[in-house]
Amino acid sequence: MFRIMAPWLTDRQLDATALLAEVASDGCGGTALFLGTVRSSTEDGDVAGIEYSAYPEMAEAEFDHMIAEAKARWPESRIALRHRTGFIKTGEASIAIAVGCPHRSEAFDACRYLIEQTKQRAPVWKKETLISGGQRWVNAAGAAHA
Repeated sequence: MFRIMAPWLTDRQLDATALLAEVASDGCGGTALFLGTVRSSTEDGDVAGIEYSAYPEMAEAEFDHMIAEAKARWPESRIALRHRTGFIKTGEASIAIAVGCPHRSEAFDACRYLIEQTKQRAPVWKKETLISGGQRWVNAAGAAHA
């Protein structure tokens, strides 16, 4: 099964430059980078940050499956993915996905596939912390509930 050296989950700040270096290759004419950042907006409320938690063994296994599926669909792709755990402040990235492929359309497609699969399948839970001091869990589709 395809696997990069580092685990998919990390409690460290994400380094987009390092992920781009992981997927760099003379054969990759297109590289896509996706950064998902914690946001605060009118519809989200006064979000100060999000606490991400996961069952590591289950999450790592699911990321392995998603990466293998992406590699089956885009065999020449080079993929780097990291999802943070712990408290991430508004404005910081919680997930980073870099994909290098021979052509840009493949890189975009694979990158989009991976973020959509992550949102649907990854056993990672989110609890928002509000500036006002409250907290609320957020489901995978993004709807908050107290």
